[in-house]
Amino acid sequence: MTPRGTILVVDDEPNILKTVKIYLESVGFEVTSFLNPVDASVCLNEKDFDIAFFDLKMTPIDGMQLLKECKQKSPDTTVVIITAHGSIDSAVEAIKAGAEDFLQKPFNMQEFQLFTERINEHHRLKKEVKELKQKLEETKHEPEFVTRSPSVLKQLDLARQIADSNLSVLIEGESGTGKEMMAQFIHNHSSRRNAPFIKVSCAALPETLLESELFGHIKGSFTGAIKDREGRFEAADKGTILLDEIGELPQAVQVKLLRFLQSKEFERIGENVTRKVDVRVIAATNRKLVDAIKNGAVREDLYYRLNAVRIELLPLRERPEDVLILIQHFIKKYSQNRNIETSIEALKLLTKYRWPGNVREMENVIERGVVFAKDGIIKTEYLPEEIQKVIENKYGILSLEEMEIRHIKRVLGVAADLDEAALLLNIDPATLWRKRKKYNL
Repeated sequence: MTPRGTILVVDDEPNILKTVKIYLESVGFEVTSFLNPVDASVCLNEKDFDIAFFDLKMTPIDGMQLLKECKQKSPDTTVVIITAHGSIDSAVEAIKAGAEDFLQKPFNMQEFQLFTERINEHHRLKKEVKELKQKLEETKHEPEFVTRSPSVLKQLDLARQIADSNLSVLIEGESGTGKEMMAQFIHNHSSRRNAPFIKVSCAALPETLLESELFGHIKGSFTGAIKDREGRFEAADKGTILLDEIGELPQAVQVKLLRFLQSKEFERIGENVTRKVDVRVIAATNRKLVDAIKNGAVREDLYYRLNAVRIELLPLRERPEDVLILIQHFIKKYSQNRNIETSIEALKLLTKYRWPGNVREMENVIERGVVFAKDGIIKTEYLPEEIQKVIENKYGILSLEEMEIRHIKRVLGVAADLDEAALLLNIDPATLWRKRKKYNL
């Protein structure tokens, strides 16, 4: 069985060392332990660890020195300092020196279990974010689609295969899933890439103007036609036209589009001259066109002409493996070379959120977060309210964690200082300090 991770434990108290080692191995970690910190220092030259627990008070090397050596030799290791009661100031110094957190003695195994699970999740997220940043660097020369979803990669492979053909393409997917990007991707990978790529939103134009917009008109053909005008199909000659929200196309225009797909011919409104252009048609829709056929909104023969190749883009909630890599992509896009990070708590919310607006919504959220992150960290309070509330379940019941966050916020708001807040909460100041750090309060 593959271990959950590798952990280094260094403590000069044999009983604590033995107990911690037994527990960590029982839950699936590979554990290396030392009573002598000098031996641990030598081991750091030979092996990297995911997580390290260092006792603060040891000789001849104390936990602070071991922490500094670990950060030099294995900078990606997540370090936790174990400290005795009354050494909070030293623990805080350890945090400033690079430790992730501190664990105060004495502790029971239930407390240690919860603490270890949280540290392990933090390390996993931190490691994944770093790997995704590296992947983004490797793929920066082809930034059109940022994905590692097998479904999206399969559709991209299909798009590459048909890019240089003249086949019509139908792209289906919810709003914000990247339908326009997919159309642009097909155009960019075709021999038409140096010709125009014209986009038309069929839902944005009134029915009376849509036919003129697509096929053009001549002067005097209708009220307001004060001069001849070429349509989008003529403007896209030798290139590609994207008809977005094709399901909103009026029936009369559908007939004219069907004829164009069959013969590449059309007439401007009010003109008897037949024109012919070489245009590749890509259609996009955020609804299932088969349903629109049943209710008569879309012609069946037009559907089959458009559906020579069908590409379906899954919503972001169905490809969770893309969430982290997209977060990093948009941070990089909007940070303008600033070093912007996301707090672990904010990252948890972002990964749990359902993203009803898909990738477009995420881009807006991250852009907003970057703007607010003056200190270089996107925190939970910088996220929209609907994301901050993501841990409420469908019955509107708060989780214990959210109840704790709200209660601590309330107490901090009325207490004169942190000592009074800890007293009101009936916890020691070290626990309050840790909870404030955990929840970014």
